[in-house]
Amino acid sequence: MPTQIPPETLQYAPQFFTACRQGSIETLQAPLEAGLPANLTNENGDTLLMLASYHGHAPLVSLLLAHGADPNRLNDKGQSPLAGAVYKNERDVVDALLAGGADPHVGQPTAKETARMFKNEEFERRFREEPGPVPAAAA
Repeated sequence: MPTQIPPETLQYAPQFFTACRQGSIETLQAPLEAGLPANLTNENGDTLLMLASYHGHAPLVSLLLAHGADPNRLNDKGQSPLAGAVYKNERDVVDALLAGGADPHVGQPTAKETARMFKNEEFERRFREEPGPVPAAAA
């Protein structure tokens, strides 16, 4: 069941999304420790993690993951934080997301497909080595 976010938190939400775009750990550290939902989502379905990932802020990505951000949560376009980091060629972010449990086989396009589209052989090789999703019958 979704957690109800207090109106006073929503009032400050735009500054948290801006902080993620800018990589401002200082702006997010205390609110996360005080209970700011790490999966807070904007009007486009982008989580704090999606924005930090896309804008290349690996230390902030790690902080959000440590506070429970879902590395496989898709935005309204079906994009994953990992695919965004691959698109932007953010190696440190990709490393942080994979360490945090990101699956290169989720989303549309997947991170694996994004690597192939942009001819990023390094990421293609890494994602070949990552286990794929477990088929429903085997789960």
